[in-house]
Parts: sequence; structure tokens; C-alpha cells
Amino acid sequence: MASSESSRSPHGVGRRVPLIDGVAKVTGSAVYTDDIRLPGELVGKILRSPLPHARIVSIDTSRAESLPGVRAVIRGDADRAKFGVLPISRDEVALAVGKVNYVGDAVAAVAADDEEIALAALAAIDVTYEELKAFRRPTDSLTEIPDELKLHPETPHPSNLHKEVYQHFGDVEEALAASDHAVSGDFRFIGVTHAFTEPHCTLAHYDPSGRLTVWSATQVPHYLHRDLARVMDMPMHRVRVIRPMVGGGFGGKSDPFPHEMIAALLSRESGRPVKIRFDREEVFLTNHGRHPTRTKMTVACSDRGKLTALDLDVLIDGGAWGSFGVVTTYYNGVLSVGPYELPNLRYRGRRVYTNKPPCGAMRGHGAVNSRFAYEVLIDELAARCGLDPVEFRLRNLLPADTTTLNGFRITSNGTEECIRRAAEASDWSRKRGELPYGEGIGIACGFYISGSALRINWNRVPQSTVHLKIDMDGGVSVHCLAAEIGQGSDTMLAQCVAEVLGIPLDWIRVFSRDTDTDPIDLGSYSSRVTFMAGTAARRAAEQVRTELCRAASRLTGYPEEGFDTVRGDVVHLPKPGVRVPYLDAVIEAIAGRGALRARGCYHDAPPMGGKYKGASAGLSPSYSFQAYVTQVRVDPETGFVRPVKVWAAHDCGRALNPLAVEMQIEGCLHMGMGQALMESFDYNRSNVGNANLLDYKIPSALEMPEVEVIIVESADPEGPFGAKEAGEGPLLPILPSLANAVTDAVGVRVRELPMTPDRILNAIERSRRASAPTAREEFEPSRETVS
Repeated sequence: MASSESSRSPHGVGRRVPLIDGVAKVTGSAVYTDDIRLPGELVGKILRSPLPHARIVSIDTSRAESLPGVRAVIRGDADRAKFGVLPISRDEVALAVGKVNYVGDAVAAVAADDEEIALAALAAIDVTYEELKAFRRPTDSLTEIPDELKLHPETPHPSNLHKEVYQHFGDVEEALAASDHAVSGDFRFIGVTHAFTEPHCTLAHYDPSGRLTVWSATQVPHYLHRDLARVMDMPMHRVRVIRPMVGGGFGGKSDPFPHEMIAALLSRESGRPVKIRFDREEVFLTNHGRHPTRTKMTVACSDRGKLTALDLDVLIDGGAWGSFGVVTTYYNGVLSVGPYELPNLRYRGRRVYTNKPPCGAMRGHGAVNSRFAYEVLIDELAARCGLDPVEFRLRNLLPADTTTLNGFRITSNGTEECIRRAAEASDWSRKRGELPYGEGIGIACGFYISGSALRINWNRVPQSTVHLKIDMDGGVSVHCLAAEIGQGSDTMLAQCVAEVLGIPLDWIRVFSRDTDTDPIDLGSYSSRVTFMAGTAARRAAEQVRTELCRAASRLTGYPEEGFDTVRGDVVHLPKPGVRVPYLDAVIEAIAGRGALRARGCYHDAPPMGGKYKGASAGLSPSYSFQAYVTQVRVDPETGFVRPVKVWAAHDCGRALNPLAVEMQIEGCLHMGMGQALMESFDYNRSNVGNANLLDYKIPSALEMPEVEVIIVESADPEGPFGAKEAGEGPLLPILPSLANAVTDAVGVRVRELPMTPDRILNAIERSRRASAPTAREEFEPSRETVS
């Protein structure tokens, strides 16, 4: 029998709960990988290529090996297995074999007694290269080339094409011809990177028993576990992965990385623990950030403002490795099917290898750039139809409980409420088009997955498993490999258990770090943890609750069906005066049998999707929706854009922890604002030109606007307690809402990010020249669109 969920626990779902690891972090007692010290620990360092593309003619490590204090030196070995996060795209090696593919590619590695000796050993390694043609631009990589010049000769295409996707639903050509209005844009997006605080760090210990333990700052212990076993040629049960605290990931720590393999190889070679910690330049050279893309898009509608077609062509610069790139290529197209109802869609996406640091997954993976283009063009269509941008969007929304044209199942959908509440809070109807020149307001929507419906590795292992154990002290141990990377997943798991069992959080201990003790979870990516691990935690806790209710029934003689767990007691709901204290129920439940144990799983989403190639890409058990209104000031003399305030409405299903949801929305907004206004991963030919946090500009507290978070709760029928994701989707609308606000402020549209002052100023100048009939006439500020 269920009681009112609001009365179960003072720290259960729906309450503003500080993160349970927050005190450790702010007091400095939290343990990160670099804080760990093992007896006999060595320093590992990696020799990196100075060339973007070259054949390795020879490597002489004899001088390095002879240095006192050098304990191991390794180089590329053709017999080592390749690896990669996607089984369909394993193209990475621990150390370069035969040739290098980008500036920073790992060529050799050393382990030494201290950092000074290790650096001296790197300097003593002699490498002879034969330079090869470098493919720096994606268009260069599309040309037919001989196998010896391809970055990965085993790829089936006669070029450096990694993945091509072509999907066509409906009839786009016919729809475009019949449409009353069509707008097109050619958008260019420079790559950006995660800029997390903690650099990559790994500590490996191949112990005398032949067992390998690796501590690493990783988002996905499970995938690292699998690939370590593959590269080391060891059974998985002899490999252990431990995730200490992680100082930020945002997708940038979700791959298995070469340095993790290298640390393990060096430890096995030396017989001692080896730690590799990157400096900031190495973090940039490792990258795996958001892909640079060129996006060509056409959107059409009827004269009544109903969308009729979307035609999208994307060229994606993947850098040197595959990483999540196959998924990226799909997501750039398929995540454009919401939040608007769309009868016709054509998508062509191509990802190519180039001789640059690899790109990978980054917050809002695959959806950010296409969403920017879509929302900007929707504003242009609204202007063509003479409709307010808010009204245009409201006319085109997907309903709840529907299926998109490509087979995505939509369950709960709070987009309309998001739009209406953001518009009302921002006073949209009074401000839009009415603010003084240089001030403007813009709106944009978003649509994102709540976990991937299908696993990367095709097997029947659950996507998430949670184990609970309660012994005589009454404390609840929660075990799950879902990775806490700052998003609050440990707190979420504790809240889900507290809600079901009706106990405070301080009775609950979460263990989510160790592949030896914590059951399978596929990791923190694709906004999957709350939906999947939260569901598993709830199911496990419900099993324990059943045992406690049985125990209370035995103690009181009342029927088991009438009991429930409420605020520290097991209560007979028909007669609330009949109650058993929680700890008494625990003692009774374990009497004669030992500790209570329970297991909850999230295996697969219900059957969904079509039968066409790529139908599983973007499938999710649920989707989140957003609408942001952003107000800006633009200095027309300098082109400087200053966001003033953002009204951020996000449909997260049910907010399990409103405080954490607000933090996630603000963090997403900060990261998206950086890409929109200032961040760029720059190159001087093939060299990263700003590989440090002085030259790579991210918004500071001074640049952050006022943020009014509007939590919209649509209560998803399949999420834990109705919850959906809140960690990635909230990034999507801030970029185009900023751009649309700039248009409202000064009448120009910029097709390239970031919208730096020089780009805005140049667009304003072009607009002034275009709108001045003669040189003698006084200039009147124009709001005409400039492509």
C-alpha cells in the first residue's frame, strides 16, 4: 500500500537537498586520483608527436633506458589490441604504431622515480619521422587518396570519411516546392572543449599476483574496464577499476583513453605503481571536445506558420580518432525531430578524420550545433509569416504521447508550458521588437534524450543495477557503478532509496566507485543516470520495503498489505497508531537470516523505433524539453554582447532534487554561453594555438547574466518518480536564444560561432552599408537580416 510520497522521508524526492559529497569537496577532504599515493609509485610521462601526420621510421630508446631512475620505457606494439568506446569503431592504439596522426599523438612512454628524470628520459628518446601530407580541413579528407595516406587505412572508404548517414522521411523536395516560405543558412561552428578543472589523471598498479588495479578520473568505469582487459590481454575479473572523485567531465572523460592503457602497460613493465597526470596542454591535446561542423539547413513552412520540411546537410570534423563519432553523426540529424511536429525530413551527415586532436562527446552531444541553426531559421520563418516567434513555435509543437516521423516515441512533453512560462516571466509581449536599439530579447527551444534506449555493446547485461544491503545497524549501503562526476548522481540514488524506505539521507551510504564491489552501470553519459540508475534504485528499495512490512506484520499481527514506510516508522495505514520503528523492523527482518539484500535493474526501454538503418540512434525511453528567453545588450560601436538575464524553463519530468536541477541548468547555460560568445579551439596550422586556460576563454562570474530557472514538471510515466534528465538538454536553447536576441537588438544575424565582438561589429557595418541609400543620408538603424 502506498502512502503520500511527500510524507515518506524528510530527504526524499521533490526536496531541495544539498549534494551529499558537497562538504567533502568544499572542505578539501575529497580524494581525487592525484591525491592517491602508493608505495614505490613512479611518474609516467608520454612522448608526443610534434608532427600532424608522419611515418615513424625509427625510435631509439636506449639512452632513455640507461638513465638512472628510469624503470620502464615502452613504445607502440602492433600486437596490442586496438580499442575505442564504440565496438563498431575501434581505431585507437595505446601508443602510435607505424605512424602518428596528430600533433600530440602518443609515440613512447616512460616511468621514472620522479618527474625530472621522466622528462629527461623523454628528451633522450630519438625518433625519426617521414612527414606525410596532413589533412587539416574536412573537405580535404573527402577526396580519394591512397591507403598509405589515409589516417586509418582499414576504413572502407577511399578517403578519410569515417561515417556517412543518409535518412529521408516523407518527400522533402515535394514539400519544399509546395511550401509558402523557405529559409536557408550555411552555419559554421568552431570546435570547443570541456575545460574541466581536474586534468586527466590515472594511477595503475599491476601487483605481484598479476592483478591490475587502475584508479582514474573517468565517467565510465565499465567501458574503461572492458578496454583495459582488451589491451592488456587479461580477463576482466583480473582487472579492477576504481573511480575516485572526478573534478568535472562533461563528456570529456567518457572514453577509455590511451594514457590509461599506457599507465597500466608501464606498471606491468616496471612492476611498480605508475601515475600519469596531464598538464593543461596535454588536456587540450587529448581534446575529445565538440566537433567543428559546417551545417547547411533549409526549413520551410506554410503561410499559416506550420512547418513542412527540414533539409539538413552536416560536415563534421572528427579529428584523428573515432571516439563517439558514429553517434555524433546520427545525433546531428535525428535530434532535430523535436520539439516541433515535422512531416518531412532529409538528413545527410558526414564525419571525416583529420590530422587534429580527436573530437568526441561533450555536454548536449551531437545536438547543439544543429539546434542552433534550426532555432535561428525558425525565427526567420516567423518573420516571413508575420508571426511572433513565440506564437510560431506554439503552432508547431509535438503533442505528448505521440511518435515522430522517424519513430521516436514521445511520452511526457512540457514544451508548451516551458514556452508560455518563460514568455510570461520575461514580459516577452511587451519587450519583443520594442526595446531601444542595442537591446533585444530572443527565444529558442530544445529537445534531448533521457538515456540511450539501446546499449553500445550488444548483450543482455542490464543498463544499470543497484544492490542494497541493510544489517543490524539499520544503515543502508547502496552499490551502483553510476559515476558521480559532480552532477549529483550519488545524492539522487540516496534520495530514491530514502523516499521508498522513509528514512533520512544520513542512514544511507552510496558506493559507486569500484568494479570489484559495485554492480554494472554503463556510466555517466547520454543523460541516462537519473532515468536508469534511479529506476534501478527505486526497484531495489521497494524489495526492501516489502521485507520491512512483512517484519512489522509479524511483530504486530496486522496484515502485511496495510503497512508502509513513513518517516522512520513502518506504519499500518488503516490504523496509523499501529507502527513499528524502522530499526525494530530491520532487526526482525534479519532475524535468523542475516542482512537484508535486494537488487534492482533497469534492463531495456520498451520496444520502440523503426526498422531502417540507424533507427536505434537517438532512441530514448523519454525526452526532455526546454524553452529559454534571453535578454541582451549589444554595443553597436564595439560589437560586444552582454547577456542581461535568462529565463530558463526546463521540463525535467519531476524534479527529484530542485536544487540540483537548478544547478545543472545554470551550469548548462554557462557552458552554452561560452560556445556562443567566446570559446574556440584554435589552430595554427595543425598546432593547437590556445592550449591553456589563459588563452582559451570561458565565461567568468562577471560575464554570467541573472538566471531565473523555471522548473516544469510533466511527470514522465516511466522515469523514477516521474523524473527525466536535467544535465544536458538545458544547454541547447541558450545559444540560439542569444543569437535571436542579438537580431532583435541590432538587426543582424551571424552564421558563425562564437559571436565575438569583431563578427558582430562586421555584421553591423555590413547592415549599415546595405541600408544606407546614399552617403549623404542620415543612417537609421536597420533590423534587416544579414547572412
